[in-house]
Amino acid sequence: MSDNETQSMNPTPMISMAVLAASVVIVHLLFAGVVRPFAEAAIAAHGAGATSNFWVILKDFEQQACLTIGIYCMFLMVYKSLQIKKQEKLYTYNFLEGYDDEDSNLEPLLKELESSQYRESGAMATWITCIRRFLHTKNVQHASDAISSSIESLAAQLEAGNNVIRYIIWAIPSIGFVGTVRGIGAALAKAEEAVGGDISGMVDKLGLAFNSTLVSLLISIVLMYLLHQLNNRQDMMVLKTQKTCEDHLLSHLHK
Repeated sequence: MSDNETQSMNPTPMISMAVLAASVVIVHLLFAGVVRPFAEAAIAAHGAGATSNFWVILKDFEQQACLTIGIYCMFLMVYKSLQIKKQEKLYTYNFLEGYDDEDSNLEPLLKELESSQYRESGAMATWITCIRRFLHTKNVQHASDAISSSIESLAAQLEAGNNVIRYIIWAIPSIGFVGTVRGIGAALAKAEEAVGGDISGMVDKLGLAFNSTLVSLLISIVLMYLLHQLNNRQDMMVLKTQKTCEDHLLSHLHK
């Protein structure tokens, strides 16, 4: 299987950069035009009592960063899910349908599959590898081994293709913890004012410390659930591809 097969499950670098840039711009405009003005209005109206306000919880830079890369991460997972949906018929389709069972010459079928626009998809690539191995060796066991190695390679490539998603899900809580450290440090700097009776500055900085962690953990929980669903779909794709090859292709070769 070629590297293009893995890339077909992932957006191109140009698309990825465009979506990431769009996420940065859209979230920045949202925060500049909506979140921070509403948060400032809530703080002006309620003072320290506004710490539980939705807009106040979201207003800081760490929350903005987490939301930005969270949206980008969701895009990656949705893109992969759509690609799996697009190829669903391929990994459940019997390419021998309508093929003469008495004809042991698989070269025409191999040429047809190799000329297909889907030849680099996981399912069709597995069929091509198996048929090619059988034509070269005339040995059914070697063809079966080719299916097993192709399936293992497909599973490994799909798993490796999720590395960026896993990194982002790890990075989001880390950004939240950075906000926590920054907020606590800033709150300690306001300790003198708090001793003097003005606790608004310390409350605001402590709000940053706790809110950044809260938002980042909530986002990571949602993303982990979506990643779990994506992994399930990828696993089903691999299993169905293997089952289709064994039920239809190997059974034909054994005749």
